[in-house]
Amino acid sequence: MDKLLIQGGHALHGELRMSGAKNAALPILAATLLADEPVVIANVPHLHDVTTMIELLGSFGVEVLIDERLNVEVRSSSLCSYRASYDLVKTMRASFNVLGPLLARHGQAEVSLPGGCAIGARPVDQHLKGLAAMGAQIRVEDGYVIARVDGRLHGARILMDISTVGGTENLMTAATLARGTTVLENAAREPEIVDLGNCLNAMGARIHGHGTDVIVIDGVERLHGCQHRVMPDRVETGTYLIAAAATGGRVRLKDTRPETLESVLIKLDEAGATLTQGRDWLELDMKGNRPRAVDIRTAPYPAFPTDMQAQFLALMAIADGTSRVIETVFENRFMHVPEINRLGANIALDGSTTAIVKGVPRLKGAPVMATDLRASFSLVIAGLVAEGETLVDRIYHIDRGYESIEEKLTQLGARVQRLTSR
Repeated sequence: MDKLLIQGGHALHGELRMSGAKNAALPILAATLLADEPVVIANVPHLHDVTTMIELLGSFGVEVLIDERLNVEVRSSSLCSYRASYDLVKTMRASFNVLGPLLARHGQAEVSLPGGCAIGARPVDQHLKGLAAMGAQIRVEDGYVIARVDGRLHGARILMDISTVGGTENLMTAATLARGTTVLENAAREPEIVDLGNCLNAMGARIHGHGTDVIVIDGVERLHGCQHRVMPDRVETGTYLIAAAATGGRVRLKDTRPETLESVLIKLDEAGATLTQGRDWLELDMKGNRPRAVDIRTAPYPAFPTDMQAQFLALMAIADGTSRVIETVFENRFMHVPEINRLGANIALDGSTTAIVKGVPRLKGAPVMATDLRASFSLVIAGLVAEGETLVDRIYHIDRGYESIEEKLTQLGARVQRLTSR
């Protein structure tokens, strides 16, 4: 099992190009199952989760080609299976996104209940309730969702009990080929939803309102091929900004979208960072200063994202003052706290939703263990500022969501080394 060895105490400086967004690429790859012609997706990040999704598509008999520029071409006309096996779906929740496209285009699907990070309950009831409202016959049997529809799905007005990104994606893709109009109320508003909608529209879908809490989809007879470029990864961008802030450094991040990070930039500004930005770049300069303590509260977009809570908590661990970090999205997303405390942080949990962080002047390196995707990078950030060596174990979590982490950190002047187990 690979580990990351970090020699702390080196401020991050330099430029980086941001990768394509994992959280956009995965549902877009699933959505290619809707098209009856080849779909070419560019700016797909080279990540373990993307590899898993490509393997899943291949398990359906779909032909997936990757060219020298890492563009992914999907030809779903060869599809011959409708079963998404547990072995693939258990490792990545986004695999469940194939349910809507399979059902909409082929009238049947058997998809294992999803897995992914152990960060709390993430039910799929909103997905199933919405598909049933569109005419699907659904049962859960032996850990699989088995869905059928006679003919085509039909349009429906669907009010989701909670704002769910995965549910919005699955229902939006399914509705593209439904007969009539579907209205999704209390829909998720994340930029990745917008990117998925834009790709579907390029394939011939008729979707309006994506990016708002009411999405309207007028069903069409078929979707054709297209070329689409995945949006930049806002979580990767925010993570490297936070890492630079923690080390007192200065970084310029290119090929990104500052408008998708407003809530994070506001908090970094409050923490003392100097921020400048252009249409597709961001620059952060801490001028060697220690960050100030800032409170954050996670919530669905456009509020502070849960996927950056752990990284910001690591920043607050060495901030001047006391901060409160409140998690409202997932009930089990503070598993990184004991590991950061191993480095000398002073973080106490108040129940399951609040962390009280008393900033300390310095951390000291120690062995730590990653527990989930985003928490793993919080340990890297803590290791970058800690005195001495920090060894982060189980970094396969990082490889699920961050492309070329050791190369990118080294490019910014960090002292990091991947240790590969035989």
